Amino acid sequence: MKWTLPNILTVVRLLAAPGLAVMFLYFARPLADWFALILFVGAAVTDWFDGYLARAWGQETKMGAMLDPIADKAMVVVALMILVGYADEHWTPWLVLPTTVILFREVFVSGLREFLGDTAGTLKVTQLAKWKTTAQMVAIATLFSQGVFEHYLVMSSIGMDQELVAEILSGQVEDLHGLRWKLDGMFWTGRIGLWLLWIAAALTLITGADYMRKALPHLKESN
Repeated sequence: MKWTLPNILTVVRLLAAPGLAVMFLYFARPLADWFALILFVGAAVTDWFDGYLARAWGQETKMGAMLDPIADKAMVVVALMILVGYADEHWTPWLVLPTTVILFREVFVSGLREFLGDTAGTLKVTQLAKWKTTAQMVAIATLFSQGVFEHYLVMSSIGMDQELVAEILSGQVEDLHGLRWKLDGMFWTGRIGLWLLWIAAALTLITGADYMRKALPHLKESN
C-alpha cells in the first residue's frame, strides 16, 4: 500500500470508527458525546478531503478505492449503533426503523457487489448515493449534538425542584441557568437529526433498488 496523504486520511477514518465506541466506554456523558461528535465530524471532513486530494494530486490507488467505502460504512454503522443504544425510550422506536433500513441496505449492496465479483463495476456510486451519504453524516452529527444539549440540561437542573424547573421553562421564573436554550437545542437537534435520518433512509431504499435493477441482468440463470 502506498502511504500517500489521501490513503493515510482514509486509514485514520477507518480507525476512527471503533474510536466512537471507545469514547462511550472510557468517558462519562456529556464528555463522551462531545468527543464522539468531534471525532465523527472530523472523519466526515476527511472523507471529502482524501478523495479530493487523491484526484487533484493524481494519487488514486486501488487500496484507497477499496478502503474508502469501507471506512464510510464503518463510521455510519458504529455511529448508528451507539445512537440507538443510548437513545431515550421515547426516541428509540423512531431511530430503530430508519437505522434498520440503512444497515440492511449496506449489507445487501455489499453482498451484491461480492457476488458480482468482476462485474461489480456496474454498481457505480451515483450522485443520489452521494446525497444519501451526506444526509446520513449530517443526521448522525446532529443527533450526537442532541445528546450534548440533553446532558447539559440534565446537569443544570440536577437538585432543582421539578416545579421550579417547569416555571423556569414556562417563563414564570427568570432563567439563570440557561435551561430554556438547552431545552430548545435538545429539541431541535433531535427533531432535525431524526428528519434527516428518515430522509437518508428513503434515499437508501431508492439507491438500493437502483443497484438491484442494474444487477438483475447479471443474476439471470443461463439456459
